[in-house]
Amino acid sequence: MSSVNSIIHCNYFNETLREWQCQNSVIKSANLMYPIFILDEDMKEEIKSMPGVYRQGINHLRNLLDPLVKLGLKSVLLFGVINKLPKDSYGFHADSVQNPVIVALPLLKQWYPDLTIACDVRKYVCLCAYTSHGHCGIIENQLIDNTKSIKRLGEIALAYALAGAHIVAPSCMMDGHVKSIKQHLMEGGLISRVAVLSYSAKFCSTFYGPFRDAANCAPSFSNRASYQLPVGSYNLAERVVDRDVSECCDMIMVKPGMMYLDIIKNVKNKYPHIPLFIYQVSGEYSMIYHAAQAGVFTLRNGLIEILQSMRRAGADVIVSYYTPEILKWLKEGEL
Repeated sequence: MSSVNSIIHCNYFNETLREWQCQNSVIKSANLMYPIFILDEDMKEEIKSMPGVYRQGINHLRNLLDPLVKLGLKSVLLFGVINKLPKDSYGFHADSVQNPVIVALPLLKQWYPDLTIACDVRKYVCLCAYTSHGHCGIIENQLIDNTKSIKRLGEIALAYALAGAHIVAPSCMMDGHVKSIKQHLMEGGLISRVAVLSYSAKFCSTFYGPFRDAANCAPSFSNRASYQLPVGSYNLAERVVDRDVSECCDMIMVKPGMMYLDIIKNVKNKYPHIPLFIYQVSGEYSMIYHAAQAGVFTLRNGLIEILQSMRRAGADVIVSYYTPEILKWLKEGEL
């Protein structure tokens, strides 16, 4: 992979990426990434387990994003959700021309030329939202076939890159996924124009529940414990981050957020030169929402404390469903 090791331009080819390379502890709009669920049909529906968060068709995106871009939104993370398109064991529609993210990408780039777009093929270049079994790779005899899975993930990542993604983000936790994606990007001539954000330390958490409702991706059998990290493990988290860095990932993510700040701190100390993302996941969103509704704290005060803790631990970018609220507070000088 020596030829990939020498590719640096994909880390700073636009203004937002350059900001991510500059470390400090304040919270700015560039430190926020907004996750969006895009449906394959023309409708908008609230996610019951995540009050205030919606799944919506492409025709609703401008109404959502226009005011947020005016408030300073810099980056988004796109999740494709299929209701009408069929699912199969191979995840055919993860990169088909009918995939809602692939349809949306050129439109978003036309509407918002300065917006940095990361593609989360349901779980950041993954298969669980597009497969009939709901797992993050290709299944053979009810076991993950890692070799077939990472080849398929490379194909999907290239399709998103060709459609216009600035960042492809594998969260499947498959061994060798970063290397496969980098090889496909190189073969497609996009190695210098598309960055890879790897969900390097993704724990097998109970806090993903609402997200699985949102993306229609709950496993049909067993769970994802064989490829997501054990909650109590520190050593494995360090090893998977080392693996992905050795395969030349451009950015690292830790998921979930609040419960894993020790991992964030350790990763940032070891790799201060690599932008580090933290995902405030769906269960965290709902927990904070209901605590604020119950009067435990005000949403603003509780959320600001959590965000500052994440930045203090070393997170450069926070992926949060609360991004619209945070952008308003920033605009009003309340943060």
